[in-house]
Amino acid sequence: MATLAERAETLRPTGLSPLLTTAQLMARYGVSNWTVNEWVKAGCPVEPTAFRGRRFDLDRVREWMAARDQRLTA
Repeated sequence: MATLAERAETLRPTGLSPLLTTAQLMARYGVSNWTVNEWVKAGCPVEPTAFRGRRFDLDRVREWMAARDQRLTA
């Protein structure tokens, strides 16, 4: 299985980025499933899929987190 960096590099010419599962997002940020669920409730962007489960665009999640952090420190 390709790493996230390898998948990102493969998709770069298309302008797309790989979507992360909840487990991958949890591992990326070192948080629990509960925390990810709370983020989603608070507005963390979730990508629509044709199958069960959530998928996250890491770039959109980073943007959301930066905006959230900015609101919290203002």
